Amino acid sequence: MNLKIKVCGMRQPDNIRDVASCNPNYLGFIFYDKSKRFVGEELDAEVLKEINPSIKKVGVFVNHSTSYIESKVEKYGLSLLQLHGDESVEQCKELKSKGYAIVKVFQVDHNFDFKVTEPYKKYVDYFLFDTKSEGYGGTGKKFNWSIFDRYDNEVPLFLSGGLDMDSIGEIKKLNKLNIHALDINSKFEVEAGKKDVDLIKKFIKLVK
Repeated sequence: MNLKIKVCGMRQPDNIRDVASCNPNYLGFIFYDKSKRFVGEELDAEVLKEINPSIKKVGVFVNHSTSYIESKVEKYGLSLLQLHGDESVEQCKELKSKGYAIVKVFQVDHNFDFKVTEPYKKYVDYFLFDTKSEGYGGTGKKFNWSIFDRYDNEVPLFLSGGLDMDSIGEIKKLNKLNIHALDINSKFEVEAGKKDVDLIKKFIKLVK
């Protein structure tokens, strides 16, 4: 499995630089103000410009307007939009028509019906499946991956939801699943928004 790695939920300049030095494939920045990892006014556009261009910068949005999303793309040089709310097929179509790469997120549990993803397929590049919660954003908890027995694999996915060092063995058993990338966050932190760089290095080495 040639899996890519996304490290999500950063905001501190030095930590961003240190995580970037680990050469993940994606770095994620959360623009949702109710998240514990909301970038707020902390995110320095100049720091993001320093990042090796081979590392794609992902903006995480929740029910934001297209104009708001575009303003952040322009300011921070984002190359992938992660839509983590109840964004409509129409908004995905609009953003896609403007040339943006899109990850549409769905919160899942054991009753999840993959039919809800059907209308989005033409207008997104990836799906991200995360553990269902009452709000938006990550829970740091795993869901039952057996639901992927019902997934058609047409759209490559980001696997999320409480991934940690102990997940690697189970992930490697999903070799028939069309996984594009692993999305890691809360299990690799010193505190909310600050990543454990040594742990991330170890994870990347073991996955690659």
